[in-house]
Amino acid sequence: MSELLKITLPDGSVREVAPGSTPADIAAAIGPGLAKAALAARVDGELVDLSRPFTADAALALVTAKDEAEALELARHDFAHILAEAVQALFPGTQITFGPSTDDGFYYDFAPAERPFTEEDLPAIEAQMRKIIGANKPLRREVWSREQLISRWKQQGESFKAEWAAELPGDEPLTVYWSGDDWLDMCRGPHLPSTGKLDPNAFKLTRVSGAYWRGDQNNAMLSRIYGTGWLNKKQLDAHMTRLEEAAKRDHRKLGNEMDLFHLQAEAHGSVFWHPKGYLIWRELEAYMRRAIDGAGYREVKTPQVMDARQWEQSGHWGKYRENMFVIPDEVPNVDDEGPVISGEADWMALKPMNCPAHVLIFRQGLKSYRDLPMRLYENGCCHRNEPHGALHGLMRVRQFTQDDAHIFCREDQIVDEVQAFCELADRVYKHFGFTYSIKLALRPEKRFGTEEMWDMAESELRAAVVRAGLATEEYGWEELPGEGAFYAPKLEWHLTDAIGRTWQVGTIQSDRVLPERLDANYVGEDGEKHRPVMLHRAIFGSYERFIGILIEHFAGRLPVWLAPVQAVVATIVSDADDYAVEALAKLKAAGIRAESDLRNEKINYKVREHSVAKVPYLLVVGKREAEEGTVAIRILGEQHQKVMPLDEAIALLKGEALAPDLK
Repeated sequence: MSELLKITLPDGSVREVAPGSTPADIAAAIGPGLAKAALAARVDGELVDLSRPFTADAALALVTAKDEAEALELARHDFAHILAEAVQALFPGTQITFGPSTDDGFYYDFAPAERPFTEEDLPAIEAQMRKIIGANKPLRREVWSREQLISRWKQQGESFKAEWAAELPGDEPLTVYWSGDDWLDMCRGPHLPSTGKLDPNAFKLTRVSGAYWRGDQNNAMLSRIYGTGWLNKKQLDAHMTRLEEAAKRDHRKLGNEMDLFHLQAEAHGSVFWHPKGYLIWRELEAYMRRAIDGAGYREVKTPQVMDARQWEQSGHWGKYRENMFVIPDEVPNVDDEGPVISGEADWMALKPMNCPAHVLIFRQGLKSYRDLPMRLYENGCCHRNEPHGALHGLMRVRQFTQDDAHIFCREDQIVDEVQAFCELADRVYKHFGFTYSIKLALRPEKRFGTEEMWDMAESELRAAVVRAGLATEEYGWEELPGEGAFYAPKLEWHLTDAIGRTWQVGTIQSDRVLPERLDANYVGEDGEKHRPVMLHRAIFGSYERFIGILIEHFAGRLPVWLAPVQAVVATIVSDADDYAVEALAKLKAAGIRAESDLRNEKINYKVREHSVAKVPYLLVVGKREAEEGTVAIRILGEQHQKVMPLDEAIALLKGEALAPDLK
């Protein structure tokens, strides 16, 4: 008789089972409720199917819907497979490629036999998916050889799958999953026990787009169908409500309505700021300058273009070149014939980041330990060669400006400097009304530096957060293995906006690699040369993205101090024009960004128009207000208006228009 296997449960209890028993067997032995609720299992930490047999003693944790993150990942994975099965049932001859889960759902890429799919196809596909879910088809795993896989796909006319199978490593198990007995896909898994474990009302197909096979524009164009998937209808409904709210807040839509900026093909990924949008920028820039001046930073300005040799020395040329704009160091040919450039010139690059240039400033002149810490700040314009398809309004651009700074300090100053930055970032985010969580991103697989350097850098950042009182549940403190930069670990600030979305914005990184590579040093108290530690830090991240986040967070109704137009004086009748002009002059004299609206339009029309433009205050004046020296104030988003003397209204607006750090 075979020796029994010992399976240890999370509570420390041990169950002895025969070899070949499965997590599903243990769930059933514990009770029918758990057997029904179990979705998958963790065996020695690995997520596996409930039907995977035990082969040795193991630690077991059963996964249910209460383990929401894992349950959602499983459900979305299954929705993607069911989508593919439904499409092939409805559109025979369609080839399948692959389809992963995403942050809020799933997608699958198809090669249709006749025509690209359209959004008109989605209702029928959804209905077929519900039919498959209702059939409660078992999802069954099998291990195949590479030859079996390739043969199957070629037999079925699945050329994309055959190509993919031919490249899979032969030294690891190659698995397929059957849906019932009539449809399969190759997949690493795991999956739910059956399609019926999904809620048929917890998913929705959302859109269709084109996608190149394997992301290469030289390959075939496929049809990609996106969906969102959840554990139950309540979660789906909440998500759809969030999407509707997000659509209303879309910074691209509001940017157009408020006349803030635009983007166009002549400058892919670069922003054309209109006067009103650039006023927001200028207010943020002035605010940040006051913050960094008060914190002991010195502002610098560095070149846009530097020799490639500098980027080679810093390490960016080897690690980051695909994201850099490179240019030849030569005068282009001006003749009509011949190549524009010779191809023989040395290369230069537009800076994708400011740090190497700041090291060059630090290296000018002899530095003493008494000069440290040295805090260099720059509103640094950078360029990164992002793919066209990845660009997204202000959120992902090619040209951007960082509120960037680098602190050069001694080893004994690191924790103090990081703590001071944590406290500065906390003040800034609270001035904008954000809550946030803070994360520590730890060493990635590909990195510069020794293990000892990384150990030290990570422990220093951790210690600073603890001293700042932020390493708590209230601030969502978490450590993220493998997510640091190639040269340093980093702290990340994740802001939560008004509709619950999170945005990674601020960061500080403790770096011993770049000072070494670029030969930065200072003279210590012992008279010897020492390397400074370089802290890379930003709070806004980039002005472009931070403005986009602000627009969406406030749904365009920016705080008065940031609003491009803080007040409009609007007339009811032309008899009040002279008084409106006088009121406007007084508002401007008080430092309020104000305009007048003297058009011969109904007041309700004017109110609607300025509401769309998100003007915080509308000062309505008619014949009575002109005679009494008053204004009727309408506050954006409120139904009622309040009549008050003009001077009192100006005092109110002047207080509201003051930046939070000046109050």
